[in-house]
Amino acid sequence: MKLIAILAAGSAFIAMPAIAQSTDPIAAVEAQEERTSRVAQQIWDFAELGYLETRSSGLLVDELQREGFTIRAGVADIPTAFVAEWGEGGPVIGLLAEFDALPGITQSAASTRDPVDGKHAGHACGHNLFGAGSLSAAIAIRNWLDATGTPGRVRLYGTPAEEGGSGKVYMARAGLFDDADFVIDWHPADRNSAAARKSLANRSGKFRFRGVSAHAAGAPERGRSALDGVEAMNMMVNMMREHTTMDTRIHYVITSGGAAPNVVPDFAEVFYYVRHSEADEVRALWPRLEAAAKGAAMGTGTQVDWEIIHGNNPTLPLESLQMMMDEKLRQLAPIEYTAEERAWAASIRESFGDEAPPLAQSSEVEDYAVLTGYGSTDVGDVSRAVPTVSVRTATWVPGTAAHSWQAVAASGHSYGAKGTQHAAKAMILAAVELYTNPRLRERAKAEFTAARGEDYVYESLLGDRDPPLDYRR
Repeated sequence: MKLIAILAAGSAFIAMPAIAQSTDPIAAVEAQEERTSRVAQQIWDFAELGYLETRSSGLLVDELQREGFTIRAGVADIPTAFVAEWGEGGPVIGLLAEFDALPGITQSAASTRDPVDGKHAGHACGHNLFGAGSLSAAIAIRNWLDATGTPGRVRLYGTPAEEGGSGKVYMARAGLFDDADFVIDWHPADRNSAAARKSLANRSGKFRFRGVSAHAAGAPERGRSALDGVEAMNMMVNMMREHTTMDTRIHYVITSGGAAPNVVPDFAEVFYYVRHSEADEVRALWPRLEAAAKGAAMGTGTQVDWEIIHGNNPTLPLESLQMMMDEKLRQLAPIEYTAEERAWAASIRESFGDEAPPLAQSSEVEDYAVLTGYGSTDVGDVSRAVPTVSVRTATWVPGTAAHSWQAVAASGHSYGAKGTQHAAKAMILAAVELYTNPRLRERAKAEFTAARGEDYVYESLLGDRDPPLDYRR
């Protein structure tokens, strides 16, 4: 009987018998259905923030260890990042797995607004599904490789802190993708699509103003308000918006502004995001923000410093790979929902008003297109290190916006789990094509080289700073 060796960080080899597997890739994914739902639900319950996802990351590692993957934990100086690998020879195909939640939004799996008392974060971007779906796909690919004897390695990258922490950027900067041949990425959505989607470049930073506290009524002349500094900066940046290109997106939140109206605040902080379709334009815009901060400090008699928190390059979609993924997505049978799931989805849909798209959209595949989205993702830096293909599947009710309570609800419901299985099936079909089609591999790598340019040198938008492991504390 063939034996598989498991190697965990700091552990000895443990031999275990291999389990006979189907050579049908779809069957290999369907065999993971219970695991997909269970892991997605556990990570949804944990709802851990970026770089704090100890239980979520640990759960994925435990599942992979049981399946014979070799684990490298704590990579790129990030305790919750890991790389898991199985196989030998052949192409190296990686899958991305996210698992961080968003702060400030909670919801049960109910179809009406129902915040969860005592819970301060939620999976409003479906990263619990992302992690679970990629886990199931990686294990299914491992089983297919084993059953068919196909040479190749499958690698799962555990990537923390996508939401504003740029975990993948530090992993790319550490060279963890350099020896991979291809990477497969997916994301929860309210529709099924393999569009060649370019994201926006993004840089964020926290601007911290320091002033002098005093009694706001009894001794106002002795105070210098740090909050005035923040508000003055915000005013100047808002005027700056009139003089930026159409693709520019600038947004902010005041994270600290004082505690009592009758105390002049001696500390205030504002957290900024700057986005554009071109990384060089983000680099050009950023000094203007810094100048506004300096001017605000001068005008209010305060001091200011700032820290770049994260930065993402735009994604680099490759049409040879995206068109292949579109074909695989169309080969899948539509998701089948139970009567209870359809009723639940109809109730969610009512919260969108009269303009909500039909529920049937979740069973359709959008027309292939080349487009620019207005979000940002650290997948962009991965896609500039290795040829990357992406897919989105309908894990949320049609009409659902990311970062909403409706997305949290669906991500914790069987409705979302079914869309996750759909993504895993698309990923394994794409992986099989890449393992077995050398002409596609050659064409995609040539397109990748041409898209980056012969003289391309990788440069991150966050510089040489260490991972901000406390940015969500």
